[in-house]
Formats: sequence, C-alpha cells, structure tokens
Amino acid sequence: MNTSTAERESIEPAAIRVWAEKRTIYVELTDGRIIGFPADRFKILAAASDEQLREVTLRLNGFALRWENLDEDITVPGIVAGNFQLPFKKAS
Repeated sequence: MNTSTAERESIEPAAIRVWAEKRTIYVELTDGRIIGFPADRFKILAAASDEQLREVTLRLNGFALRWENLDEDITVPGIVAGNFQLPFKKAS
C-alpha cells in the first residue's frame, strides 16, 4: 500500500529524544531523522549556560521541548519547519 504525499505531509514530526551538546540542541524524530539547531537561534536559549541547555526535556508526547528553569518551550514541528526567533550567525 502506498501512502500519498498529502498523507505523509499531514503527519507532524515528534521527538523521541533530545539533548544539548556544544550549544547545539539535537532532536531525534520518530521517523529516524536527527536534526540540530544552534541554541543562539532563540533569545532565551542564547543567554543560557551550557548546563541550563542540557536540562531540556520532551513534553506533549514529543511535540515540544521544555527548559523548566528557563521557562522556555519550543515546538518540534516549528523547529523542523525552520521557525527560529533569531537569524543564523556565522562563526567569525
């Protein structure tokens, strides 16, 4: 049985694992992909320490990332779609 493109696109990605390493947040998705983004793409995360970034947890059945001590929530579908608060800064 083939799945149509419309059916595949209607399934929003969810995370099964999340971690922070060297100021990059990594998310493993249910479809096997691992994506990462710089913490500096979000205002609150940009100001957080490395230790605070590592305190990330999954919420809402894998549809959101949560930093309790920073009071920050980011949706997984938003990350996958590339919806970031701040522009990418190239390393000097």
